Amino acid sequence: MNRRGPRPAGTVRDVLGAPHPVLSAVAEPVDPGDPEVVAAAADLLATLRRTPATTGLAAPQIGLSWRLIAFDAGRHPRSRSWAGETVLVNPRLAGAADWDEGREGCASIPGLTADVRRATRITVHGHLPGSGETVTIEADAVEARCIQHQLDHLDGLLFLDRVPGALSLHRKLHTCDA
Repeated sequence: MNRRGPRPAGTVRDVLGAPHPVLSAVAEPVDPGDPEVVAAAADLLATLRRTPATTGLAAPQIGLSWRLIAFDAGRHPRSRSWAGETVLVNPRLAGAADWDEGREGCASIPGLTADVRRATRITVHGHLPGSGETVTIEADAVEARCIQHQLDHLDGLLFLDRVPGALSLHRKLHTCDA
């Protein structure tokens, strides 16, 4: 699952919808070298590739309460930074700056978007599945928003938990929402 290596096939899984209980639970840290974690990472990528207009997924969204995220912000038309198609095990936010509001949606809450305040520049640390190699990713714009969104999933939060009020909610009208 090395970002620079071959892509394992993986199995496309169903994305859980809110209010499934696993989406509100805090995910557990996992061993990046565990074969089950490596297989789940491949499944996350396979599911991400088949989920239209989605830039990231977290393991809880496919029913696993594990600290594992996948993202590919290059799929978004307003992306600036791009770490490539990436999976991180036990990711953690190490730095955040330049906060701003932006529109985002979620594969677990189809048809709804909201204005959410997030950092526009972040640094995140994690491990690659399989090798366990430590990686640091610096991201901005859409990629930073996507990663923070996935990190929220690992803490049992949905983007709706960050919405200040009903006026921040919107029906999803097109596929270029984050």
